[in-house]
Amino acid sequence: MGAAEHRRRLVSLAYPVYFELLAGVAAGIINMVWVTRLGGGAVAAVAVATNVENLLLGVILVAGSGTTVLVARAGGAGDSAAMRSAVRGGWVLWALVTPVVAIGGYLCREPLAHLVLGGSGGESLLLTTGYFSIALPGIAVFFATNVVDGILKGAGDTRTPMKLAILANGLILGLDPLFILGFDLGVRGAAIATVLGRTVALGCGFVALHRNGTLRQATRATQGFPSRAGSLSAGARRVAATGLPMAADFIARMAGALALVAVVARIGVSEVAAYGIATKAMYVATMAFYAMRQAASIRTAHLLGAGRDERRAIGRQVLLLAGSLGLTAMLTLFAAGPWIMRVFGSGGEVADAGALYLRCLGPYLVLLACFIALGGVFEGSGGSPALARITACGVALQLALAYGLSGSGLPGICLAMALAMALQCAAIARMYRRTEHPKATDGGDNSSGRITVAERNGGQGRE
Repeated sequence: MGAAEHRRRLVSLAYPVYFELLAGVAAGIINMVWVTRLGGGAVAAVAVATNVENLLLGVILVAGSGTTVLVARAGGAGDSAAMRSAVRGGWVLWALVTPVVAIGGYLCREPLAHLVLGGSGGESLLLTTGYFSIALPGIAVFFATNVVDGILKGAGDTRTPMKLAILANGLILGLDPLFILGFDLGVRGAAIATVLGRTVALGCGFVALHRNGTLRQATRATQGFPSRAGSLSAGARRVAATGLPMAADFIARMAGALALVAVVARIGVSEVAAYGIATKAMYVATMAFYAMRQAASIRTAHLLGAGRDERRAIGRQVLLLAGSLGLTAMLTLFAAGPWIMRVFGSGGEVADAGALYLRCLGPYLVLLACFIALGGVFEGSGGSPALARITACGVALQLALAYGLSGSGLPGICLAMALAMALQCAAIARMYRRTEHPKATDGGDNSSGRITVAERNGGQGRE
């Protein structure tokens, strides 16, 4: 298969994912815009609640990401039983995880609000608790949507999840003023609007699952094969084993970003504000890198399922695309740094510090683009545990370097981030070289690049 075909397919898979991710961020922004009319306490409540939801996303990624890879691999293999097992395994995990998070979170909403607010009380505590009382039970809808998206993406459809995300956020945009101001429900109204918008989109997602030709064909092919409790649990275990390292990778990077705020706080208040604003601007670029990762993961898993080891070719093309995106982001942030800070309403020392930070981020962004995107090849081929270890070590190194270089201000933080990411890139490049030059092994180790029968069948046997 030619390089041009790989590039075309990667771009076709990635761009809907990018807009889906942007739409997800838009939900938080929409809520923030409307609650600003209610005062600082309301803004703080929605801000911290959104951060908690971002962390909880890492929990359900075990089901969503694991299902995507296994469905894609089963689809490539033409194994309808394996596809059905992966889909049902994802829903079993959802059923196991959701009650713990939704019910447990609701019961512990006040202590959780205390925790995320740093122990402070007052108006923000009451508002955050009120938001959690709606949002945490509603996390069941958010988690279910993630599983639906994972199934559709595994079947090669990344456009429908994008459309569902846009639909949900369009509804939130219309419902927010109604519930927040019209019904005078305040931050609770923001939570209700968010849950309702997502619920409608989830319903449309179930319709899309029913209409998907690949999934319907798999369902028809496996009719007459009764599901057993053992097969359901086995499917859930396979999905969990596949998705857990991907979720760990996400959580490690999120936790590292939160911990880095504490390091930046040692420099000064203006730098913390500048870092927060600049990081939001940076997300516009980094989401493109993660979109490329998902595309590479789906493409790699599908072709491996079909018995075709195209990891080397996919890796080269995804590096080319991601490197171009990283370079574009570097040049854009360097040229538009001051303007970006003004768009976010900052001025004075904060604007100057933020513009400097954005201009120093360039090398880090290029390296991050390559690491994130190439990681999709390993996620799609079973190498995500090693990838998660590299990320965890890289985050720890980044924090240590940032602490040591914080005396140089935000440029020192950028240097620490770039150095840590350079070492992560060196580690993943070593993994990639092993893929390019497979060596014979004595046992069943498949890290050399050979494809086993289990890999062709999505890691599953026929039920």
